[in-house]
Amino acid sequence: MTADTPCPGTDAVRWRPWMQRALQLAALATGHTSPNPLVGAVVLDTGGTLVGEGFHARAGEPHAEVMALRQAGGRARGGTVVVTLEPCCHQGRTPPCSEAVIAAGVSRVVIAMADPNPRVNGGGVAALRAAGVEVITGVCEAEARVLNAAFLHRLASGRPLGILKWAMGVDGRTALSNGASQWISGPAARRWVHGLRSRCDAVIVGGGTVRADDPLLTSRGLRRPEPLRVVLSRSLKLPARARLWDQSGAPTLVAHGVAAPPQARFRLDSRGVERLLLPACTPLALLEALAERGCNQVLWECGPDLAAAALRDGCVQRIATVIAPKVMGGTPARTPLGELGFTEMTQVPSWPSEDPRRLGADLLWQLQAP
Repeated sequence: MTADTPCPGTDAVRWRPWMQRALQLAALATGHTSPNPLVGAVVLDTGGTLVGEGFHARAGEPHAEVMALRQAGGRARGGTVVVTLEPCCHQGRTPPCSEAVIAAGVSRVVIAMADPNPRVNGGGVAALRAAGVEVITGVCEAEARVLNAAFLHRLASGRPLGILKWAMGVDGRTALSNGASQWISGPAARRWVHGLRSRCDAVIVGGGTVRADDPLLTSRGLRRPEPLRVVLSRSLKLPARARLWDQSGAPTLVAHGVAAPPQARFRLDSRGVERLLLPACTPLALLEALAERGCNQVLWECGPDLAAAALRDGCVQRIATVIAPKVMGGTPARTPLGELGFTEMTQVPSWPSEDPRRLGADLLWQLQAP
């Protein structure tokens, strides 16, 4: 079998429970491994008994296979490694995992999915087979791809997977006519948002949101370090005082275009806020820059104009809407999205959605890009 060939059905049934355990281990590091994928591994001895398990905790630290093999020690010899992603075969921040697996003397490796990274992509499987190791692939592959959707999206598109989130009343308003918006949703929904932030590498807003809401944009300690807080501002008309300028708990990056005035740039520099000059002050240019910084997944928590621009640029793959049981009213009141350019209903795509679920008094509705 090649690296992308599904295993026979009988093998899938045999190894599926162990692969599900490896996937559970991998998920423990959600939000911490970028730019690397989430990977988990278990080691079974020759009798099929679990003797080691591990997961990749963060970039620069040992990979899942190495952690599991360390725990197994000599009991791994002749046994089986079950791992959610093809073992790497190149020297990066850590040595090649395929070499560690071969050195451990295992007889079999069961893999959920091939690693699409060009530096691997079948090379790990080839190295194992050349060393006489039996390789079975494709066990729980669909689940593994879901787990690493953000990593896979970045490799395929060159930008992080984008999630657009907003909270609104049942009449579609995200603020009152005077701009007041805190708090639309309840405590349970806000806790869910903190958890969502903890699973993202960056949280993005526009200058208007900074001026209107003075947001904090942290996970409230659910993730250490906190995600990068990003402000995309063409003009750099930003307030002198803002909670984002205090970086004692979370870092802040302000991205802008070439038209930003020198005085505004100097003010940010004097506060110690990192600036990023973009060739074009657009969502697409920003995400390409964030991908270069190793971001796999980002969260858009911005106003309607920037949200619409992110959608138009193809920078949103998921939408999370919190709907509160409130009627806010007001013809000029703010709504979630600006103009998308549709002129006929036939142009409007339908986004596949999950069943809404309750967050306290609120409803969460999540959609995937069509």
